[in-house]
Amino acid sequence: MKNDIPSSFQVTPMHSRNYLIQGQLRTWEGDVAEVYSPIRTPNSNGEEAPTLLGTVPDMETDTALEALEAAKTAYNRGQGLWPTMKVRERIQCMERFVEKMKQTRDEVVKLLMWEICKNQPDAEKEFDRTVDYIVDTIEAYKKLDRKSAHFDKEGDVHAHIRRGPIGVVLCLGPYNYPLNETFCLLIPAIMMGNTAIFKPAKHGVLLITPLLEAFQESFPPGVVNILFGRGRKIASPIMKTGDVDVLALIGHSSSAVALQDLHPNKNRLRLVLGLEAKNPGIILPDADLDHTIKECISGTLSYNGQRCTALKVLYVHESIVDEFNRRFAAAVDALHFGLPWDKGAFLTPLPEAGKPAYIQELIADATAKGAKVLNKRGGELFDNYSFPAVLYPVSEDMRVYEEEQFGPVVPIIAYKDIDEPLNAMAASEYGQQVSLFGRDVRKIGPLVDTLANLVCRVNLNSACQRGPDVYPFTGRKNSAVSTLSVFDALRSFSIRTFLASKDNPYNNEILETLLNSNESNFVSTEYLL
Repeated sequence: MKNDIPSSFQVTPMHSRNYLIQGQLRTWEGDVAEVYSPIRTPNSNGEEAPTLLGTVPDMETDTALEALEAAKTAYNRGQGLWPTMKVRERIQCMERFVEKMKQTRDEVVKLLMWEICKNQPDAEKEFDRTVDYIVDTIEAYKKLDRKSAHFDKEGDVHAHIRRGPIGVVLCLGPYNYPLNETFCLLIPAIMMGNTAIFKPAKHGVLLITPLLEAFQESFPPGVVNILFGRGRKIASPIMKTGDVDVLALIGHSSSAVALQDLHPNKNRLRLVLGLEAKNPGIILPDADLDHTIKECISGTLSYNGQRCTALKVLYVHESIVDEFNRRFAAAVDALHFGLPWDKGAFLTPLPEAGKPAYIQELIADATAKGAKVLNKRGGELFDNYSFPAVLYPVSEDMRVYEEEQFGPVVPIIAYKDIDEPLNAMAASEYGQQVSLFGRDVRKIGPLVDTLANLVCRVNLNSACQRGPDVYPFTGRKNSAVSTLSVFDALRSFSIRTFLASKDNPYNNEILETLLNSNESNFVSTEYLL
């Protein structure tokens, strides 16, 4: 009931028609899309139903192409104000933005809780972590620029090597981290001098609206253009033009492939992609079960398992599988399901309307093929949730073995020989991370050597995760293209470029004069502190 919701978390519908193009906050006069929360409250008829949070523009293709033209104009083939601006000045714009962003914290956090049902601690963490990411990106850019603030000489050629922008970026973020992971694409992209068109995900869209004014007031016209609507009306037509230089997307590989296929010049399209994963946990016979179960609960079911870094299958040695299953199933049943603001709520409603039914399909398929639901509450169905189901034994013919479930269901497989999980990982279409639980270094050492060649991060006795953000975040095969982290993302959205000059009195005199002038923002040995 609405009266049961603490006053600090109550919301009134937000009907936003604003969007950002060419530095102008414009008002959309066309159709709008309603934004609902999976949290059910009494509607006007007194019936429990998904809560209407507001509306956002449902924009058309012609507006999307207008935004593309704005980004192209701002970049102007590398001659625009933003790509040629001094590094110090771009940093000042970003610093201005992050200060304005901080002022929206309460509103954005509340919308994270209502729109995608992230519990309060995680919603606050997502906002604060995003602010920290921007601040760290600014410092990383300063460091990168300091390393470039000199001339190299090889043979008889002087070289002034810097990193330059690539062009126009189409930025598409995910619903599960609609602020953090989206900004982990957008912020380094524009920081390096690119211009961008940004469309929020289907879920977690309303929470971007409080930030529109901050973007408008912080960056020159056309640097950031923000649209709302369906991908087929916005992203697809933009890609068809061939004018996008970088596709930055966190989502499903099928979406990334479909958008790439629309681009007429694929050879010059830079890809920065964070895609799906089927990260396994491998539990060795000597693993500390108390610690392992705690980490596996977090790894499989934090934010209901709706993370690409979630543990999506557990391989447990046959000698300990019965004890592990008993204790793990009990731990899952003890988890608290509640609303995002409920104290201690670990499990919260699912933002995708069809996800509870999908989880039920996976459970039904697995049990029909021989698996059992080990926990008493497994698969218990609500209007907006399916309680986590622990499935065992899981075999290769089950859907939950192949599909990235991205939700609250945990498949467990017993193994006798360590080659069984290793072979499964080698055959998998994915290769992001793995969690390895054990103690004997004689077994762990060789395993790490192999696992490091199958995935890009091996987590020892800990759940898979993205952070800390200074560490590389990427994957093999269908899990990623390029690397995202504070340092690597700046490189992913840029290219090395340099001025070369033969070492002779004529050129050296010109270089010295150029360095002592303000005629070039590129040729500079200015040292940023």
